[in-house]
Amino acid sequence: MNPGLIRAVIVVTVALVFYSIGAITEQRKHAVTRHVLFFLTVGVLLDITSTALMITYSGNIPITVHGVIGYTALLAMLIDAILIWRHWRKNGSGPVSKKLHRYTRIAYGWWVIAYIAGAIISSTL
Repeated sequence: MNPGLIRAVIVVTVALVFYSIGAITEQRKHAVTRHVLFFLTVGVLLDITSTALMITYSGNIPITVHGVIGYTALLAMLIDAILIWRHWRKNGSGPVSKKLHRYTRIAYGWWVIAYIAGAIISSTL
């Protein structure tokens, strides 16, 4: 694996840790806190960075199933972060609606699936 892709894998793994902390904290507390905002936001920014690195260093690979899963997971995470920030700006630290709570769980689960799929695919290369 080339050094650029190794960097991308490291960054996406750190993104997983950050986003996991934010999403799991929100799921346990049913609330948005500064802690949740920080970890979700950093996780999304790191995932955007890792995606850009993977695109840059992977060469001209056509659209793949893993790519579609990854891009849709990134989009779901980005939407989740925007909704969480919007909730926080409107309501401050406090409980989230059932819909937002459920959406965070779905976005997180979808991203974990994308991460695992990428790990499986990269281990077979």
